[in-house]
Amino acid sequence: MNYSQTKELLKKYDQEQLLKYYDELDDNSRELLLKQIEDIDFDLLKYLGNENSENTKGKITPLDDAVSIDDIEKNREKYTNIGIEAIKEGKVAALLLAGGMGTRLGSDKPKGMYNIGETKDVYIFEMLIRNLMDVVNQTGVYVPLYIMTSEKNNDDTVKFFEEKNYFGYDKDYVDFFVQEMAPATSFDGKIFLEDKDRVSTSPNGNGGWFISFVKSGLCEKAKARGVEYINIFAVDNVCQRMADPCFVGAMLDGGYRSAAKVVSKASPEEKVGVLCLEDGKPSIVEYYELTEDMRYETRDNGELAYKYGVILNYLFNIEDLEKNLENNLTVHIVKKKIQHLDEEGNKVKPETENGYKFETLVLDMIHMMDNCLAYEVVREKEFAPIKNKTGVDSVDSAKALLKLNGVEL
Repeated sequence: MNYSQTKELLKKYDQEQLLKYYDELDDNSRELLLKQIEDIDFDLLKYLGNENSENTKGKITPLDDAVSIDDIEKNREKYTNIGIEAIKEGKVAALLLAGGMGTRLGSDKPKGMYNIGETKDVYIFEMLIRNLMDVVNQTGVYVPLYIMTSEKNNDDTVKFFEEKNYFGYDKDYVDFFVQEMAPATSFDGKIFLEDKDRVSTSPNGNGGWFISFVKSGLCEKAKARGVEYINIFAVDNVCQRMADPCFVGAMLDGGYRSAAKVVSKASPEEKVGVLCLEDGKPSIVEYYELTEDMRYETRDNGELAYKYGVILNYLFNIEDLEKNLENNLTVHIVKKKIQHLDEEGNKVKPETENGYKFETLVLDMIHMMDNCLAYEVVREKEFAPIKNKTGVDSVDSAKALLKLNGVEL
């Protein structure tokens, strides 16, 4: 779009402030700013005003579609053989959500570059690749791996993988793509400028992975390769198993359209999202959305009725994701501290929340599926999240679990 077209667009949405410094910019900066404005999804602004109203949940009931740790052990050989066959046929891919930075760990680099080694270098990315290499060694074929980065960490991430020679993974099976961005606004709905030639934006939440995957052209590439199922996982769980043949096989054997790795809740009060049913369809309900009665409700066998805590490891059917592409995910409006230019053009680094960011969540995609299998894993073997430097769900707790599983650090 040229300047006059951009001005008309901004006038329509009452966002003319984005061109405030246009006359001060050189030609290159002007072009970049106009391109960035053209890419803004202005439809997001319609959600402002509803930021305080939580989306009303439907009728919540326990999920029966589950295979327990005992069920899996009894059927491990059958499930694994089915999964190995699908992987050998090229039907399964893995997709790593790696757009985050290591800020809470005291690092200014991508989170996956964080070094958790003690006697040698061991990086988060390295541990995840090692875990995926176990599948390669088990099946004899490489699993296509797609890595979603963000504008802030893409260059560092790609360079890091190249420098480390992809940690021994075949680079022909690795593709990177950048997550779509969403604008950040003030409390009165005005989109911020981060600089005179740059709109303030942030990644659109982990639920934006599929639309970003499609827009990058990699979804078509995956389908051309024969991929039918895609295993989504997050960067911060160093013990998780992705493209796990037994997991894949359990979903296919049961005829399910999606599946989620889950752990049994440690206690009724554990603050974790729970896989259940909402109006008869699979759904993930946050801890605070369960009533106290629901948190403590038990089945006839004494187990918690709402026991399956999710660990952000999901297996989706690409065909179903494409069908749902037009069904808008819930947009969550989150209050954040947002750096921006003030009225006088000075850079402001706020100490308190001063605006909104727009996010979609991968957990909302589960509710779009016809069904979802809860696949229970052993917490100590597959759930070592790194959210903090110390304490609960930290570098320290993840290291302890890695050592428990025989990993040398």
